[in-house]
Amino acid sequence: MPIHQQEVICALATPSGVGAIAVIRVSGLGSISLVKSIFKGKNLEEAESHTVHFGTIQSAGEIIDEVLVTVFKTPKSFTKEDSIEISCHGSDYIIRQILKLLISKGARIAKPGEFTQRAFLNGQFDLVQAEAVAALIAADSQASHKTALNQLRGGFSRKLASLRTELIHFASLIELELDFGEEDVEFAQRDDLRRLIEALLSTIAPLIDSFDFGNALKEGVPVAIIGSPNVGKSTLLNALLNEEKAIVTSIAGTTRDVIEDTIVLEGLKFRFIDTAGIRETTDLVESIGIERSKAAMEKADIVIFLFDSLETLHENQQLARLLPSEKQVLYVLNKIDIGEIAPESLEALQNDIISISAKSQTGLSDLTNKLVSMVYGQSASDTVVTNLRHYEHLVKTHDALQDVLNGLETGVTGDFLAQDIRLSLHHLGEITGTIVTDDLLDNIFSKFCIGK
Repeated sequence: MPIHQQEVICALATPSGVGAIAVIRVSGLGSISLVKSIFKGKNLEEAESHTVHFGTIQSAGEIIDEVLVTVFKTPKSFTKEDSIEISCHGSDYIIRQILKLLISKGARIAKPGEFTQRAFLNGQFDLVQAEAVAALIAADSQASHKTALNQLRGGFSRKLASLRTELIHFASLIELELDFGEEDVEFAQRDDLRRLIEALLSTIAPLIDSFDFGNALKEGVPVAIIGSPNVGKSTLLNALLNEEKAIVTSIAGTTRDVIEDTIVLEGLKFRFIDTAGIRETTDLVESIGIERSKAAMEKADIVIFLFDSLETLHENQQLARLLPSEKQVLYVLNKIDIGEIAPESLEALQNDIISISAKSQTGLSDLTNKLVSMVYGQSASDTVVTNLRHYEHLVKTHDALQDVLNGLETGVTGDFLAQDIRLSLHHLGEITGTIVTDDLLDNIFSKFCIGK
């Protein structure tokens, strides 16, 4: 083990600020004896792993705090090193005094993510699972929590490991061919290799396709509410958020800027964006707001086109034609409390229409259910990619495997096939950390909080 991995590190593992309880983590070679030197109570070196002990932290005979100390002995700890967790009262003063005391005894403050980095380097889990730790901490909805937990428990890693194992088998056979190049032998059956590559591509493609859905789970699905002035966009936003977020008046053009807020529906986080009504205007401020509305519409994953009459729907449809074909559009008829459009008129539009009254909140459940189904319908894969780094390497793996398949079709020699297979293995290895550099680790773990 590298020398720096044996150093005793310490950090506050709970959020800073005054609270009932704070937890200070200590890990590294000699961490148990170090804490023993400031702890009065059970002899920690004699304690069993995964046991909790009451006592006091003292400095020069003066009690700093009464604490609970939890002992984790190597290799049965998060970092696989000897580790201690000190649960003290959440006073900033107490926390500072304990940390100063630990440092005076030879520990140092941990770098961001250093506990998790040590766990990875000591073989506790792979890099995908290590990154899932940060994702789990940041999860703010049921869907993002479920995805992060699946990755932490190795769901994504197992799928990648299976792909890599199959590919390594054929790579070794082709490398063996190169060793016997002068004898013109073929250990790797090309038809079998072709079937394997096609199977791998069919497995990787859904993972790549799931990234947009996964990113939406993590960041929130942007939904732009678009329509003509005074059709009830701000009223709908307020109804969805259940608060008076946007100003509502009977004057057309009240909303001049983009207003945004988030809510969670069925475990999914949505970012609803209320926009200025789109119309021809000579008002400079309103014109700027309309341009921002169009920009929000372009960036949104889902566009709600809100209308309250056939006339405003026609205006919205003209605008809808400007959207990319892959944009998901949901037509919503508002103000049904005033009077509905004849059903036959709506059927002639050949669009799925949801009828609501934002003012009386009629039909909102139909709208939210439709939004949830639109999002969940984006991914057919049981494993969802949420990390941009994973996505980029999956794309590169896919490209390298496609080159192998193309090479098989054109009959290239084994050395070219081996080169492309090595490249695909390299990119798969970079995802899980089988192939890793110090710069990559520093970049990943620097984004973690200090105590993790």
